[in-house]
Amino acid sequence: MIELSSATEIDAPAEAVWRTLTDFEHFSEWNPFIREAHGTTDVGGTVTVRVQPSFGGPRLPLHATILFRDDNHELRWKGSLLAPWLGAGEHTFTIEPIGAHRVRFVQREVFTGALPRLLAPILARETQRGFDAMNLALKARAESADRARSWMLLEPRSGPGVRVESVGSALPSRRLTTADLMASTRHRTRIDLERLTGIRERRVCGPGEDSRSLAIAAARDCLSRSRHAAEDLDVVISASITRYVDGTTHRMEPPLSLSIKEAIGAHRATSFDLANACAGMLTGVFLLDAMIRKGEIQRGMVVSGEAITGLGRNAARSIRSIFSLQLASLTLGDGGAAVIVERAPDGKPNVLLAGFTTLAEHSRLCVGLPAPHAPGARMFTRARKIHEVAMSDGPALIEEVLASRGLRLGDIDWLIPHQTSVRAIRSGERALAARTGDHPRHVVVTVDEYGNTASTTLFIALDKYLREGRLGAGDKVLLLSVASGLEVGVVVLAIDELQEAYGHAN
Repeated sequence: MIELSSATEIDAPAEAVWRTLTDFEHFSEWNPFIREAHGTTDVGGTVTVRVQPSFGGPRLPLHATILFRDDNHELRWKGSLLAPWLGAGEHTFTIEPIGAHRVRFVQREVFTGALPRLLAPILARETQRGFDAMNLALKARAESADRARSWMLLEPRSGPGVRVESVGSALPSRRLTTADLMASTRHRTRIDLERLTGIRERRVCGPGEDSRSLAIAAARDCLSRSRHAAEDLDVVISASITRYVDGTTHRMEPPLSLSIKEAIGAHRATSFDLANACAGMLTGVFLLDAMIRKGEIQRGMVVSGEAITGLGRNAARSIRSIFSLQLASLTLGDGGAAVIVERAPDGKPNVLLAGFTTLAEHSRLCVGLPAPHAPGARMFTRARKIHEVAMSDGPALIEEVLASRGLRLGDIDWLIPHQTSVRAIRSGERALAARTGDHPRHVVVTVDEYGNTASTTLFIALDKYLREGRLGAGDKVLLLSVASGLEVGVVVLAIDELQEAYGHAN
């Protein structure tokens, strides 16, 4: 029996080290010792690895069975080169926390069989070199990945206070049930989409409705509750993913923001469009927050109109099974939303924090392309992978950004997450609770009746709950966007006289 080990200290939490260690798909990008790994980390499952000797030459294939797995702490497998009697090894990876943000990582292998005894000096030398090289590479990879998951855009709350002054929305009157949508698929799919997503229906544009008309209607609704007129706005930002005008014309120039500001009478406002997938509106709020605190403007509007259900119609022509990359397109709904953000006139801000970060390595998990044989586009989404990333990375990010302002999840009265599906929202709720040991008082769900309305989803939900009088004075509301890219954004509001514009003074 021969036993070898190598240890190194890594300035990253156990979760970041574990995530890198078990991401077999990307070993070739950083691992100088185990150049390839394919298989599962589930106990009883098998994994095939190819080890690269330091002297070069062909990679050695090893087939192993997972013996033990303790997430964020230990992974152990046992494998053989050709046959167990010829040579076998039990390999253990251990992650030992030694601080709040630091771990000791240990690789250990116990060799048995005739070949290890025969080649003991060479085996010991080569394995030790491989362990040491892999440990250093893992340290660099995990520390880099953990730094990338910090809130790059979380600025100090300096300057004047900022508040959300009014909110508005616009929804098409036409409803499309999930049952009717699935009945329209060209192929018999046998997919129970309502059970899978919890979505009963969504709103869809009818004749004369498009991205521009929904955005203008939402802007006017927002202004109807505002203390300000359109000419008081300094900036108008359009954040739509879809830019349909006159039906199915997708217009890039002139920008939608120009059409919107002219339609509502915001003639002196600067206007521009921005694109940040489903995080678009929250990104706009983040930008206005920074511009106001720096004294560049007094107030601005972020507005979006999403006529996005054409993706679902196009998906219905080709989708065949639950494994289709276009399945997420069937969850979409149309809608518009708008929000006015201003300098807090009384020095009492209701925007408590605003932060954004991007996990750019996941940018290819959701891709939109032109539809070859129909108007509009198609969207291809690895929804399960996006959900896995959001569940593994999201809770730590949210905990970090709340802690930066002295808050915890239990201080949040209403969490409004991006509305993808009921199942995904509930799963996220459990992941947050497991990570933080805490939970918000309420989690808002509107996807069941509106579908996923893309960039407008958070503010349609906020407007709905304000209309219904559910939000009380002093309630803290966390708006959470998780969008393809992969963007994660957080804005926390403290409800003030916002509720009074809806006739609620509770």
